[in-house]
Amino acid sequence: MMNELSRRDLGRLLGIGAVAATLPPLFAQNQPPRSSRRGGIRLSANENPYGPSTSAANAMRDAMRLVNRYPDEAQDELVTTIAKLHDVSADHVILGDGSSEILKLTAAAFSSPTRKVVMADPTFEAMGEYARASGAEVVKVPLTSAYAHDLEKMAGVPSAGVIYVCNPNNPTASITTKQNVRAFLQSLPQDTIALVDEAYFHYADSPDYESVIPLVQMRPNLVVARTFSKIFGMAGIRCGYAIAQPSLIRRMNQQKAWDSMNVVALAGAQASLLDTAHVVEGRKRNSQTRDEVVNAVKQMGYEVVPSQANFIMINLRRGVRPVIDSMRANGVHVGRLFPALPQHLRVTIGTPEEMRSFVTAFRTVAA
Repeated sequence: MMNELSRRDLGRLLGIGAVAATLPPLFAQNQPPRSSRRGGIRLSANENPYGPSTSAANAMRDAMRLVNRYPDEAQDELVTTIAKLHDVSADHVILGDGSSEILKLTAAAFSSPTRKVVMADPTFEAMGEYARASGAEVVKVPLTSAYAHDLEKMAGVPSAGVIYVCNPNNPTASITTKQNVRAFLQSLPQDTIALVDEAYFHYADSPDYESVIPLVQMRPNLVVARTFSKIFGMAGIRCGYAIAQPSLIRRMNQQKAWDSMNVVALAGAQASLLDTAHVVEGRKRNSQTRDEVVNAVKQMGYEVVPSQANFIMINLRRGVRPVIDSMRANGVHVGRLFPALPQHLRVTIGTPEEMRSFVTAFRTVAA
């Protein structure tokens, strides 16, 4: 059934024409902000507001007929597809229940009470929690003034088992340049694992950014994590994967629960990888909406960290907590407080309609 699904989706994709024409302006005249939906507008978790592609949604519905079966064949097929996508053999791939499981497996396999985990401050917090569960000390290194990872200082931490690099970074949406990442990987001792989290890879379009998956074959201490939660719109289904050399994959698999993936997520992921048009359109939608929101916020006099993701970080120049609360009172849920940047507000890029509501509420709160 999974093979039939793949052929069907591939045939559909071969007939897809050009991506939809340019989207209408975000703040076009005669388009009043939408009233808040029940519970408020959710711009707090860096989710994709458009959801999965039609082919992925259909595949997940079809997969419900297989929920009485274990997911072994579906796992093998997705691993084969991912390996082909990245031009590696299947033993370079491990699946996860979201990329969060990849982070957990890396911490469990390569950190310990004597092997630290090094991460930026701020960055995605989950890695630190998983490291502490392994008894590892967590060392946080502040971002640079350009909101990049300070890779030189991170690499200088003694007894590091894992150095975690989220690129583009969450919560800042900033990147660490490809030149600095390459130099970091080249200089890193081979007994220290570099875990590069590329959850937001698909949104990045800067010439100074690149994926490091092509470097895996040359770097026996490199693990690269990807997710289906962001551009593919499957945050609630949970599917991710990592690419690394087989020796690292084997050690991570030793920490992994059997059959942690489910057939619905596997079917959605398989179909998503075949639907390249969905990625192109998602990137285009996000970029256009993000640019117009950034311009609106800047016109109010606020600075925004240059974003290469599906969210932005606004420098409020004052404590962020009251603003978060006031935005919620106005029906818009924005990102939480990040202690390392207590004056910065993280806002997910939603639909144009949602972002009109955000700008209206933000203008009210800011005033």
